[in-house]
Amino acid sequence: MSQEKEQSYSPEYESRSENAVLQKIKADIHRQLIEVLDLNEARHVPLEKLHEECSKRVDALLNARQYPLSGPDKQRLLREVMDEVFGFGPLEIFLRDPEISDILVNGPHKIYIEKHGQLESTNVTFMDEKHLMRIIHRIGSNVGRRIDESMPMLDARLPDGSRVNAIIPPLALDGPTVSIRRFGTTPIDIRRLIELNALMEEMAFFMEACVKCRMNILISGGTGTGKTTFLNALSRWIPANERVITIEDAAELQLQREHVVRLETRPPNIEGEGCITQRELVRNSLRMRPDRIVIGEVRGAETLDMLQAMNTGHEGSMTTVHANNPRDALRRLENMVSMSGINYPIRAIREQLSSALNVIVHLERMTGGRRKVVQIVEITTMEGDTICLHDIFRFNQTGVDETGHACGPFEACGVRPLLLNRLKAKGMELPSDMFQRRVLV
Repeated sequence: MSQEKEQSYSPEYESRSENAVLQKIKADIHRQLIEVLDLNEARHVPLEKLHEECSKRVDALLNARQYPLSGPDKQRLLREVMDEVFGFGPLEIFLRDPEISDILVNGPHKIYIEKHGQLESTNVTFMDEKHLMRIIHRIGSNVGRRIDESMPMLDARLPDGSRVNAIIPPLALDGPTVSIRRFGTTPIDIRRLIELNALMEEMAFFMEACVKCRMNILISGGTGTGKTTFLNALSRWIPANERVITIEDAAELQLQREHVVRLETRPPNIEGEGCITQRELVRNSLRMRPDRIVIGEVRGAETLDMLQAMNTGHEGSMTTVHANNPRDALRRLENMVSMSGINYPIRAIREQLSSALNVIVHLERMTGGRRKVVQIVEITTMEGDTICLHDIFRFNQTGVDETGHACGPFEACGVRPLLLNRLKAKGMELPSDMFQRRVLV
């Protein structure tokens, strides 16, 4: 009995009780604010003026009810109510932090974040399941997508470009689940990636030559390895006079150039009609006079249309794929071509792959959470039924340093790429000693 009494008056218990009181007050103030606020009129008011007006009304409501709040608690409550009205509720505090790369919501009372490559729990919660569902519906409605029992999965994006996936009951057994992959408002460029030791100068110089000379590039890697970030960084080297069309399931690419046409798939409507797939967008893009086609990620039958585009005049195209290594990436592409419904022999598919693709860049998330370009591979020819791959550069992990991060050198593999002649023909001549076997420093 005494143990129960002691536990009930612990600081942790008091903290939870205070948080519950604040949540109740916040819900009460939020409800009253919505009652007194004319939402139709609010849409025509400048955002700054609307913020100021709402702030005054919240302050008046707090004073009228005489809630026993300290100054800091009052400011915190005001900010949270404003987040409820104008933003995404409890998620806003994480969305304001540029160092957070992932936000993972496992039901209304468990929120995890990834910061500096490490996953950690937070003490931020939603009031209940209805509160979380209200935020999920707001995210979907902002991009014209819906989520309900008939369509319990959502792929969407936030205004800053962050990617959102939500899944709700009956598919999610423990309540609505949300996963947010953050993307900075300022895209990371190659210079910054070199500073972060994700690759070396020579590797970046080689990739610059490949992009400028219209080599077809496949970026492979697992979840969260930085494929989209690297694709965005490569886009800076696409000449300004070229027309680029991007195709994505949920738009998240932030290509560092002006002449870009962005296309996004559309899910079916409530009657199950109107779905537009990536394959249909790839086919349509061919009629839009593209110089290059960039597919955010190939996942299915659109792979065949992408390879055919690369083989028929749309050189310099790029895409990403989930894979554990470059060889596995090619196997995945083979499988996805088979999903197109055309019964090609395996050898014919591999010949098309070896003809269409020039370079594979493989990224990994290393021990400690840092991302690195671990292989740059050239696709050369076919020998029998096998596609030949030559490593140009690679990262050789030798251990873990005192901070818990993977360490080791980047290496040139001593292979002179066959595509050097094509690069030279297009005006990019690389140093002859660049590919000699050595450690890059």
